[in-house]
Amino acid sequence: MRVKVKGMTCGHCERAVKEAIETHGGTGVVDLAAGTVDIVGITDPAVIRDAIEAAGYEVVGNAYQAEPVE
Repeated sequence: MRVKVKGMTCGHCERAVKEAIETHGGTGVVDLAAGTVDIVGITDPAVIRDAIEAAGYEVVGNAYQAEPVE
C-alpha cells in the first residue's frame, strides 16, 4: 500500500515514519523526493494514518493505493 505523506524532508523524518510503521507490525519504504511511503504488513488505512500522524506527519487525502512494492 502506498500513502502520500506531507512534511517529510530529511533522514530523521524517514526514520520516524519507518519506526511508526514498524511499531504497528509493518515495514515502510520511504521516498522523500516523492513524499510517499510504501507499506507492507498493515492493510488497515486507519492504522496507517494514525501511526504516521502520531509521528508528527500528515497523510495527504485518501492517497491509499494498492500498488505492488518491489
